Amino acid sequence: MPAENETQKVEAVLREHAMSYPGAHEDFPWGHRAMKVNDKTFLFMTVDGEKLNLSAKLPDSKDAALTLPFTEPTEYGLGKSGWVTAHFDEASQVPVPVIKAWIDESYRAIAPRKLVDQLPARGTAVPGPAAKLSKAASKLSKAAASKKASARQAAAPAKKAAKKVVAKVKTVAKKAAARVKVVAKKATRKASKTVSAAKAKTARKPAAPARGKRPAAAPKRARRS
Repeated sequence: MPAENETQKVEAVLREHAMSYPGAHEDFPWGHRAMKVNDKTFLFMTVDGEKLNLSAKLPDSKDAALTLPFTEPTEYGLGKSGWVTAHFDEASQVPVPVIKAWIDESYRAIAPRKLVDQLPARGTAVPGPAAKLSKAASKLSKAAASKKASARQAAAPAKKAAKKVVAKVKTVAKKAAARVKVVAKKATRKASKTVSAAKAKTARKPAAPARGKRPAAAPKRARRS
C-alpha cells in the first residue's frame, strides 16, 4: 500500500473533523468522498495526486469565501444555494482552520435541528478532539475560579477586621475633632469676655486733664458758725 502524500494527510484531518459531528457518516457517490448527515451531504472532497478539491454550503460566509483566490461558486447550480468550491494544488495551500470553520457552518446548515442543538454555540467550540481540549480548558477555568473563591473566603476575616479598625479610627478621630471644636469655642468665648471687660473698664475711667491745665478745685464746704 503506497504511503499517503501530504494532501491525503490533510484530507484525513478534515475527514476526521467532519466525522466527529453528531450523525455524520461517509458515502462515495460518483467516486467522490461525501460527508453526510441524515443522508444529506454537507461536504464533498476529492484528492487527485497533490490536488485537493472540496465543496461546502456556506449560507453565512459565502460572499467572504468567494473573495479568496482559490474559490468559486459550486457547479450544477449549487452556487445559488450557498455552495462554495475550493481548489488547492498542494497541501501547503490548505488553510485547515478556515476549512474546519466551513465544515462547521455547512453541517449546521444541513443537519436537522435536533442534532444542531447538541452542538456548542458557534465560535465557542467544535466537536471532536477540539471539544476535549475545550472541556479541559473549562475544568482549568473552574479550578481557577474555585481557587479565587477560596482566596476571597480566606481574606474575608482580615478584610472585616480591617474595616472595623478603620471604622474605630474614624470614630476616635471624629470625637477628637469634636473636643477640639468645643475647646476652641470656649477659648473664643473667654477671649471675647476678656476683651469686653477691658473695654468696660476703659469706659468707666475719667478722662485725663489736658496738658498744662490744672484740674478744677473742688468747692469748699461752708464753715459752721
